[in-house]
Amino acid sequence: MEQLFLPLLLMLVVAIPLVMGTRKQKRAAQEQQKLQGSLSEGDRVMTTSGLYGTVADTSSDTTIDIEIAPGVVTTWLRQAVREKVAPEVADETGADDVSDAAVVEPVETTEPAQAEEKPGPQIAPPLEHEKK
Repeated sequence: MEQLFLPLLLMLVVAIPLVMGTRKQKRAAQEQQKLQGSLSEGDRVMTTSGLYGTVADTSSDTTIDIEIAPGVVTTWLRQAVREKVAPEVADETGADDVSDAAVVEPVETTEPAQAEEKPGPQIAPPLEHEKK
């Protein structure tokens, strides 16, 4: 009986992580299929190659059309969609607005500016034995 204990223990040590890894992969695959089946027009997505775009057409079972720029629509396999991402938020601050820019006015002084004198580097005198 003791002779079977060690091989049985080794098999369990190897089998348990394999089973747990397989379950995790199955769960991830199911989530990915659910995501790809739930895509609808207007969803913002990222492809497996890192390309961001907006879903334009989902009429086909195997492909979808993604708009990657205004007026530029490309066709992708559904499996190429990696995840849904948050939609782009328009910049509300108006970075091009010049009226909010700070105005810098020169300051007039009555005294002339004086340069500060900074001490130069200190040089040690040469040692006696270095002179010879």
